[in-house]
Amino acid sequence: MTELTLPDYLRAGLDLVFVGINPGLSSAKAGHYFHSRLNRFWPAVARAGIFDPPLSAETDREALSQGVGFTDLVKRATSSVSSLRAADYRAGAASLQERLTIAAPAIVCFNGITAYRNFLKYAQGADRPIKPGLQPERLASATVFVAPSPSPANATVSLDELVEWYGKLAKLLRVRRAGKSVK
Repeated sequence: MTELTLPDYLRAGLDLVFVGINPGLSSAKAGHYFHSRLNRFWPAVARAGIFDPPLSAETDREALSQGVGFTDLVKRATSSVSSLRAADYRAGAASLQERLTIAAPAIVCFNGITAYRNFLKYAQGADRPIKPGLQPERLASATVFVAPSPSPANATVSLDELVEWYGKLAKLLRVRRAGKSVK
């Protein structure tokens, strides 16, 4: 039996790639990123102005035409990230690094500190405190940004706070698209 997952929306030359920790079951079954009506990703990025015109879970495939891609650290869908094990992160980190090295986006945004922490640990052997925002590391040639997880499980972060973080990312994206270097 084939494992439930979501396809990567990746190609060379993207301005931005969003990296989730792994697909939720409802998203994988629907075939769309951040499909759960409780997930705050789409409302937050719409208010922050990441997509023009704004997209939704049902139109996520159109992100590629706007220079934005999607993928996950771990491709296996689960009902909860607590179902993921070290082996999932280890394999996922190596695979993600390879996929993003090939795609070579300008900016990579990890949705959630947990996603980035596990990527750093298993892909680069690094263990350091992580806060949202720009990160000192680069992933291949990409600038790395971490946004708080938009998952409903991350209830300590409000929609307004998510909009603020995605707004910072939108500004970074506008700088990139204006032809300036992203630091």
